[in-house]
Amino acid sequence: QVRLVESGGGLVQAGGSLRLSCAASGLTFSTKTMAWFRQAPGKEREFVASIRSNGVNTDYPDSAKGRFIISRVNYKNTVYLQMNSLKPEDTAVYYCAAERTSYVPGSRTWSDYDYWGPGTQVTVSS
Repeated sequence: QVRLVESGGGLVQAGGSLRLSCAASGLTFSTKTMAWFRQAPGKEREFVASIRSNGVNTDYPDSAKGRFIISRVNYKNTVYLQMNSLKPEDTAVYYCAAERTSYVPGSRTWSDYDYWGPGTQVTVSS
């Protein structure tokens, strides 16, 4: 049974930083593309970052580029999202996601991911 569990969310002031973690189990983590998405109330789920199994190839939308960094430690089955220079518009529930197929390029489409964590709330105050 695949399980993804996010942690590290919380309340932070604008300009601050947070580091999210996602611990995975029940899958061959080192072969899977991993991603972070977020969803604010009343909005669609939004792509934040992805990282391929090699830990080298990453992808970010413009809203995250230069502020967020995704990384992974395969022997720990964990993926991270370092978020810097946070803005109030970054407020959302952040979800970790994994693809079922191994060694695939990262996707920006949430429906391409097969496994999801329950999410962690990030609130940025102005």
